[in-house]
Amino acid sequence: MYRKALWLGWLLLVGVFVHAQVGKADAAVQQIMNETRAVGLSAVVVKNGKAVFNRAYGFKDLENRIPLAPHHMFRIASISKSFSATAIMQLVESGKLNLDEDVSKLVGFTVRNPRHPNRIISLRLMLSHLSSINDSQGYFSLDVIDPSKNQNWEKAYSDFAPGDSFLYCNLNYNMIGSIIERVSSERFDQYVIHHVLDPLKIYGGYSVAELDSSRFAYIYEYKGDSSGYVRSTGAYAVRPEIVNGYQMGRTTPVFSPTGGMKISAPDLAQYMMMHMNYGTFKRKKVLSKESAEIMQRPVSEKEPYGFALETSTTMVPGLSLIGHTGVAYGLYSAMFFDPAKRNGVVVIINGCPPEYESGYNAVIRKSVIALYQNLLQ
Repeated sequence: MYRKALWLGWLLLVGVFVHAQVGKADAAVQQIMNETRAVGLSAVVVKNGKAVFNRAYGFKDLENRIPLAPHHMFRIASISKSFSATAIMQLVESGKLNLDEDVSKLVGFTVRNPRHPNRIISLRLMLSHLSSINDSQGYFSLDVIDPSKNQNWEKAYSDFAPGDSFLYCNLNYNMIGSIIERVSSERFDQYVIHHVLDPLKIYGGYSVAELDSSRFAYIYEYKGDSSGYVRSTGAYAVRPEIVNGYQMGRTTPVFSPTGGMKISAPDLAQYMMMHMNYGTFKRKKVLSKESAEIMQRPVSEKEPYGFALETSTTMVPGLSLIGHTGVAYGLYSAMFFDPAKRNGVVVIINGCPPEYESGYNAVIRKSVIALYQNLLQ
């Protein structure tokens, strides 16, 4: 009886401590929201492989003052790239792709830097932004880099040789989406749903028309003048090209494999936990441990970037975390985790001042640091 009482007393103390820490984290984020006048923020904290914090602040709809809730979805911008990279690694595991294969054989037209015609551009180089391809001609159509479609195609390549330098490039990942379609024979968005989201039992996708639009959190761009926040209509635009004349392996950028995933913070946290656990979540294997490690491992000695996942030592001072950020239409997102400790944080903001510190949006970074300090350190 005495031991049972001690055990119950200890559990009570732990519960009180956890409740106090959650309260501190909640207050810290609320203070950041008040100070920065951000529109809305959704956050999830994972500790030792379990979600211990799931909160939403501010508004889903600023004009009508509709509160933001955890189940609301956002277009998460460049964190979407990791879903594309995950799909590629699945196809590599199945033997349908080789990371060192010339992408010219995969994408349907010649992909060669005209200044370095003897250096092939491989899938590995595209995934890690070492391809020498750039976004100067845009990235919403593959025509910009196809020599038969664009007379200025050479401008889509940088001066340096493939493999010699890092240059972050959205076109890389829209081309990767096209390759996924050509190899899998599934439309890009459907492949990701069937092979990444469904196994994890999470809700999301790329096609606005096929998602519950009532769950979308509107995205707002901050204007420094008197207009304040202006709603961005492009984030959830319905693209008629998806159903009218869609060409597999060609029209793929309409889904934006580089930035078009729509998902809630709690579901993104579950996806993060899969990568945190090196490809497995709740006994469901999405990737092999080897593939997950390849995605997380920096390819270049100069840049801490793997396959759509980077290693950061500046998001939270003193910690080395793996993840990615996203910026588009006024939205800011972050997903960072520590696979050794099985801790991680997801923060998504649908509108805030575009100020930066240490290379990250200041509101995102302040929020991630506050959550880490109060719940994970």
